[in-house]
Amino acid sequence: MTERSKIIVLYILICLIWGSTWLVIKIGLETMPPLFAAGCRFALASVILFAYVKIKGITIPFDARMKKFYATVAFYSFAVPFALVYWGEQHISSGLTAVLFGIYPFSVALFSYFFLPAEQLNPSKIAGIVLGFAGVFVIFANDISMTSTLSVWGMAAVVTSAVMQAYSVIVIKREAHNVSPFVTLLMPSALSSVALIAASLAFENVAAVTVTSGAVFSIMYLAIIGSIVTFVSYFWLLKHIEAVLLSLSAFVTPIIAVALGVVLKDESISSQMAAGSACVLAGIVIANAADLRRLLTKK
Repeated sequence: MTERSKIIVLYILICLIWGSTWLVIKIGLETMPPLFAAGCRFALASVILFAYVKIKGITIPFDARMKKFYATVAFYSFAVPFALVYWGEQHISSGLTAVLFGIYPFSVALFSYFFLPAEQLNPSKIAGIVLGFAGVFVIFANDISMTSTLSVWGMAAVVTSAVMQAYSVIVIKREAHNVSPFVTLLMPSALSSVALIAASLAFENVAAVTVTSGAVFSIMYLAIIGSIVTFVSYFWLLKHIEAVLLSLSAFVTPIIAVALGVVLKDESISSQMAAGSACVLAGIVIANAADLRRLLTKK
C-alpha cells in the first residue's frame, strides 16, 4: 500500500470508528460511573499495547524529555479530557456534545498558528472550518437541549476537553517525530488509567458498579477499537499530514453517527441532515483544497 493510500484509508477509518464512540460511551455509562469507565478503558488498552510493544521489540524512550512528554500527553489528551467528556455526556444530549466538540478544529488551527510555523492559517482554512462547524450545527439543531441545571457544566466540560486535546495534538506533532505511535499511546494511556481509577476510588461509588454485557462491550470496544486502532492511526497520520486537516475528522464523525442511526435504527435522512452533511464535506474540501490536491497527485 502506498503512503497516499494508507493516509486515505486511515483517515476514513478514524472517522468511521469515532463516529460510533459517542453511542458506546453512553452504553457504558448506563451501569458505570464516568471516571471508572474511562479508567478501565485505558487500563485495558495499556495492557494490550504493552504486550504488543514487548512482542515487537519496540523501543520505549524514557529520558527526562520523554517523561515530560508522556505526562503532558496523559494530562491533556486522556486523563482530564476523557474524564470531562464522560462526565459531561451524563448531563447533555449527544447532539449538543457533537456540536460543542466542533470547537476542536478551531482550537487546533489556533494552536497551530502559534506553535507550528509550517502550518499557517489562510482564508480557505478559516472558511472551511467555519462552514464545517455550521454543518454540524445544522445536523443537530433539533437535538440541542439542556435537560438539567448541570447542563451548563456539562457543556463547559466538553468544550474544555476539546481545547485540551487540541493543545495535546500540537505537542505530539512537535515532539513525537521519532517515537512509535504505539509508544506515544501506551505511556500516556497507562498514566491516565492509574489517575482515572484512583480518582474513581476516591470520588465514585465503585461498589455499586454493575457488570453487564453492555458495560463489558463498551470497555472492550472503546479500549481496542476506539483507543488503540484510532489513536495509533491518528498519531501516525500526524507525522504525514497537517494537524488542521486531521482535526477536521471531528466534523465528519457526527455524519457517521447519523449514518449509523440510519443503518442500525432504520432512521430516515432528513433534508436538514443532508444539508448539514453537505456543508461539512464542502468545508473540509475548501479548508484543505491545496493539501488534498498535493495528496491525490502524490506518487
